[in-house]
Amino acid sequence: MTAPLRHVELSVAGNEASDLLPVLSPALLSAHGARRGLWTVLDEGPVEACVALLVQGHDGSWAAHHQGFDAGHEAGRTEDGEALAHRDGWVYVIGSHFGSKGGPLRPKRAFFARFREAEAARGVVKLHVVRNQFRLHRAINDALVAADISPLPAGERVHQRFIRETQIRGAAKAKTWVDRLIIGDLPVNVEAAAFTPAGTLLLGLRFPVTQDGEPILVEISGVEGMFDADPRSWPAVVRAYALTGVTPPGTLTGFRALTATSSGFEAVVGSIDALGKGSVLLDDHPMGGDVTCSHVRFALGSDPRVAASVVDDLAPFHNVEGIAIVDGERMYVTDEDHRIALWHD
Repeated sequence: MTAPLRHVELSVAGNEASDLLPVLSPALLSAHGARRGLWTVLDEGPVEACVALLVQGHDGSWAAHHQGFDAGHEAGRTEDGEALAHRDGWVYVIGSHFGSKGGPLRPKRAFFARFREAEAARGVVKLHVVRNQFRLHRAINDALVAADISPLPAGERVHQRFIRETQIRGAAKAKTWVDRLIIGDLPVNVEAAAFTPAGTLLLGLRFPVTQDGEPILVEISGVEGMFDADPRSWPAVVRAYALTGVTPPGTLTGFRALTATSSGFEAVVGSIDALGKGSVLLDDHPMGGDVTCSHVRFALGSDPRVAASVVDDLAPFHNVEGIAIVDGERMYVTDEDHRIALWHD
């Protein structure tokens, strides 16, 4: 690490944090008497119970607030929010679309949600939630087959536990989504997100990775259409990218966090799953476990292989879950048991 980071520990509902997103609404900051703030998503429980606001007062002190939401009929029907992104005054929350570390995939994790940021200044906010029932899984897998990058095939145990067992469970319950999973699919773990200036959404995947162990990005369009009740459209994958130049030899690295900047994107990459927690991914792909995090920078072009540069080696951290650049200052959040650890310059 190029320079020591300061850190503050916060607590919201005894839960750990994933991702960081700068607050853009002046009204929301004013309501909390804050000079700046960050959204974070907590990854245990339904999305309406798992979004928190971290604010810094004018005296420099930090505080955490649990944001209240009304998710309507979708209350309690989601879990494992992982990524946050801004677009046109909306804050989007994206589920992992994955499963537990031993599988199978969980439909509750295949969701997008959004709320009007400025409305949070007035208290409880309407949260619009859309569960896509593996439509994004299907779109990403089809796009990876056709892409100019080569994903690493899933190991036998990964395929059995995440794909076959999901199919078996879905068929046993006569789920309409079961046909959206196909033998040979890769399980998709969405860990990071950021909108492009054109309005498409970049999703940083923790898994799959390329055959060379490189992190994969997918660019999707039509996100807003998912929230149109009549008619409703589903997102399409515009392109898949491989991030080059940031994977240590002999390892596998996936996305851990992503943020948009005025000149491109900055991200955190690291292990494809945590060590010592019964990960089937690491049983089949052990080279993806003992990998420390790195802060990287890149810009998109027409080439599916995107050259990135390392801004900072974040060793010894293995567990950086969020990144934000606020007033030129880097901020990170790490995955800690029962607390939020915010690190900054």
